[in-house]
Amino acid sequence: MFLKLNILLVALSLLIPVTFQNVKTKEAFHPYHVGSVEINYNSKSKSFEITGRFFLDDLENGLTKKYGKPFHFNDEKYKTQLNEALKNYCAEYLKLKGDNRFLKVNYVGYEEDNESVNVFLESEPLNGPKKVEVAVSFLYNLYDDQINIVHIVVNGNRKSEKLTYPNRYLYQTF
Repeated sequence: MFLKLNILLVALSLLIPVTFQNVKTKEAFHPYHVGSVEINYNSKSKSFEITGRFFLDDLENGLTKKYGKPFHFNDEKYKTQLNEALKNYCAEYLKLKGDNRFLKVNYVGYEEDNESVNVFLESEPLNGPKKVEVAVSFLYNLYDDQINIVHIVVNGNRKSEKLTYPNRYLYQTF
């Protein structure tokens, strides 16, 4: 079974570049729609430090679709608009609960990294969470095949799960 799966993965990795080499759209560079969200509890600040990582063009397109106007990373004149849009977008598409209490999540900023964007958030303080619930639906407004891989880390204990559209809820105990 695993041998067949490995052969299939190797074949796909060889075919995908050939299949998309003549396509000129941005989507050709990544035919899969995947993002990641790491939710890391900082015991010193007693808050969750959250980093979302997404393909730059997917996030631009998601913001454009949501707010009806163009957004462009790598262009300084859009920086203020991007910060405001990302603040609102994150507030809508990420909800966090610790020990059965909704936590306020504050937008900190973003950083571009070649073809991806890191979005930084931080929660209000919470003493030693035992139960963490999160609703993550980043880019679900854009793609019905979006996958968000979510990692929750509390006191060095890491738990991860793949959320595939339309599933957005994750519950972990620590």
